[in-house]
Amino acid sequence: MGGEAGSAAAVGSEGRVKSLGLVFEDERKGCYSSGETVAGHVLLEAAEPVSLRALRLEAHGRATAAWGPSAGAAASAALSEVEYLNVRLSLREPPAGESILLLQPGKHEFPFSFQLPSEPLVTSFTGKYGSIQYCVRAVLERPKVPDQSVKRELQVVSHIDVNTPALLTPVLKTQEKMVGCWIFTSGPVSLSAKIERKGYCNGEAIPIYAEIENCSSRLIVPKAAIFQTQTYLASGKIKTVRHMVANVRGNHIASGSTDIWNGKTLKIPPVTPSILDCCIIRVDYSLAVYIHIPGAKKLMLELPLVIGTIPYNGFGSRNSSIASQFSVDMSWLTLTLPEQPEAPPNYADVVSEEEFSRHVPPYPPPPDCEEEACCPVFACIQEFRFQPPPLYSEVTEQEKARLLLCSL
Repeated sequence: MGGEAGSAAAVGSEGRVKSLGLVFEDERKGCYSSGETVAGHVLLEAAEPVSLRALRLEAHGRATAAWGPSAGAAASAALSEVEYLNVRLSLREPPAGESILLLQPGKHEFPFSFQLPSEPLVTSFTGKYGSIQYCVRAVLERPKVPDQSVKRELQVVSHIDVNTPALLTPVLKTQEKMVGCWIFTSGPVSLSAKIERKGYCNGEAIPIYAEIENCSSRLIVPKAAIFQTQTYLASGKIKTVRHMVANVRGNHIASGSTDIWNGKTLKIPPVTPSILDCCIIRVDYSLAVYIHIPGAKKLMLELPLVIGTIPYNGFGSRNSSIASQFSVDMSWLTLTLPEQPEAPPNYADVVSEEEFSRHVPPYPPPPDCEEEACCPVFACIQEFRFQPPPLYSEVTEQEKARLLLCSL
């Protein structure tokens, strides 16, 4: 809930209400969850005596998926809605037997409090073809003049604990592609990739373990990216939007060479947590490790990801979570990520850009990534940063990675 307290100026010819506002008890609270109490005050300032029928508070929450003609009535339009919250409270009513209540000039405060449902609420979200929104609204019912109201947005998060067994499971995939066609094949390119677990949180760096073997005659480039996939369901129709939210690139791999990623990191930017419990809007994530092959379709492995809100607590691991930097509430809406220091590049087996440009034209982005901006506010493109050199030990990091992949 960013921004200032909501307020509404008076309407009507008499202009007796100077202002109507709504404030929450804790304006610093970033988001709410199922079962929590929402409290605050409705503020009313009257310039003159004000007659009113009632002052009520409403809280609404719903998911909406829609596209097509704006009117929504045409046969080609698609619209679906799911309600998650519907609260209505009376803050001030006339005395028994009377229809009008008179407020004296001056400032008035009307406290309110209500509890969110105990059943899971879906995380707030706004996307291209739909949204999941919650709001609190105060309505002043007045005789002879239109009602006045003021509304505040309520941010809700459905917590996902990445420490559950299903999200702690490593994910591994392997694939091979023969480059060329018919009798003009130039050899295979093989790719194996692994991540230590399926669940991560905003701000974490995902260590990627991969082995890329280039037995073709071409110069190839390994890359990795985090993709966000938004799925909308309305009137039996489906819309899908896919965004790249972070990416990293490896070194060029010459013909007959092998490259090892022994924990190459890709940092998760501030994005909406995974939304898996809404029947009309779904937000999924995946980590794609792929190979750009000149003159051929790319070789890609996609590893499923879940972006959670309760951080990993396995502090014994070398790649332990940065849970100490975040509260359990995970106020990802206003999360400020620390800058990751740049380390010098690893110059082993690097082919210069000039040499690479003589072999192939500039490579395009993956076709699955839309060029439009990512999900407003949350999704962003992370700039490529050089990774630090590997740690030194008696056993080389390449040997370690080979042993790790072979043991799986």
